[in-house]
Amino acid sequence: MTFEELKQITKQREKRTIEYKEAWSELPGNLFETVCAFLNRDGGVIVLGAHDDGSISEGVNPRAIDQMCKNIANVSNNSEILKPSFLLQPEIVETEDNRQVIVIQVPASSQAHRFKNKFYDRSVDGDFELRTDAEISALYLRKSSGYTENTIYPYLKTEHFKEGIVEKAKNLIHSMRENHPWLALSDMDFFKQANLYRTDVRTGEEGFTLAALMLFGKDEIIQSALPYYKIDCVLRRRNTDRYDDRFTSFGNIIDGYTDIMNFFERYFPDPFYMERDQRVSLRNKVFREVVANMLIHREYLNPSISMIDVRQDYVLVQNANRPLRAGVITPNNYTPHPKNPHLANFFVQMGRAEHLGTGVRNLYHYAPVYLGAEPTITDDDMFRIRLNIAETKQAEMAMGTTESGKKDAQDVTINVPENVTVNVLENIAGKLTERQRLIVQRLLDTGRQNVLENVLENVLETSASLAKYFQVDARTIRRDLSALQSQGIIRRVGPDRGGHWEVLSK
Repeated sequence: MTFEELKQITKQREKRTIEYKEAWSELPGNLFETVCAFLNRDGGVIVLGAHDDGSISEGVNPRAIDQMCKNIANVSNNSEILKPSFLLQPEIVETEDNRQVIVIQVPASSQAHRFKNKFYDRSVDGDFELRTDAEISALYLRKSSGYTENTIYPYLKTEHFKEGIVEKAKNLIHSMRENHPWLALSDMDFFKQANLYRTDVRTGEEGFTLAALMLFGKDEIIQSALPYYKIDCVLRRRNTDRYDDRFTSFGNIIDGYTDIMNFFERYFPDPFYMERDQRVSLRNKVFREVVANMLIHREYLNPSISMIDVRQDYVLVQNANRPLRAGVITPNNYTPHPKNPHLANFFVQMGRAEHLGTGVRNLYHYAPVYLGAEPTITDDDMFRIRLNIAETKQAEMAMGTTESGKKDAQDVTINVPENVTVNVLENIAGKLTERQRLIVQRLLDTGRQNVLENVLENVLETSASLAKYFQVDARTIRRDLSALQSQGIIRRVGPDRGGHWEVLSK
């Protein structure tokens, strides 16, 4: 979250989805009562270091802030305190006068949660404890009827999961956070902590959920349970009566994310673009939100087919949906509410989605820069995103390049083997973590081989900027470089200082 986004929040008074708490050197004692209430109701944002009216005087003590964030993550992931657990990722936001606050974005959960064995709910007046059996039963009824990702499949077993897919998910989580608490768990505890294996306290039924099936299931198992499920990706730039190319995804959504992103990468350029002092992939910023939305917010028990239709002047995305409200969505009227909170949270942990509400803001911010026109987002029985492509951008999108991309390629002199193409990625995809694949992708997309170290004055992407871009430290990037080199994917040319890296042909 940026400070500008924080300012928009703190302009508002406390309400059902906003809570301010003073927290100079320790967490407020009632913090997790509010977390529990938000999980049980509509979600919300908690700002630590702010007064009740949203004003920020002292903020949070810089010496205590890291430990406070760790405590939030630890308590939220502790099923003995918050049950069931729901791992939260607090953010540190710095104000214009260098004060710091902690922002916790809490989604609405698909399960009924209790803090220290007490249930809490949320109203405009704040948090309140549910004390009677009738109140607690109403909470369970509302949750069970609201989220189908919690549907239990009692006969679904780990042998029905695609080989290697759980390990792939863990590697993605590890690439985002090396000491992630889920990674130290046994497989079954991992599933339980991620809320993918649960017990229905009303019926006693126990097992893997629909969310687990969609994350890890073999193609044939998913098709057996959901025979209508598929995502149809169609390119119709030239042959509008039929199609120029077509790809259909039937399987688990971890592999599906990569496959659909590859579809967009084949047919859309990634022009050179700087935001402040950092290189930003406009293509990734736009289509990452589209793909994540299709996979984690779909209503999977709705038989309607999801579709991506790429035309000369627009991209239309439609997805099976359970609408909260009918109409066009804008950043000003959008109320974040995940349709599948546990799938959404799992994608956040893997680094394939951002926090609640960020997607709509990103689309409205980056789509006009990338495509020259604002998107149109509609929440109805089918959730639709129309990415309009301005006439001035249509030829560039269809050709797979842009004027800025051509200029950027001319700015840096390199020696690229003719047979180094995007096919390299296809040949090595199974050997890499997601971040390593993205590092190689960035090299190939920009047409530069010597961008992974501080090697030339006119090279804008350094190891430091890569670490900042992927939100990891420099040691992690160096390990990625070493792994890529040991697998023969890249090689070092020249000395440690003054040399450069090259992608090898495969």
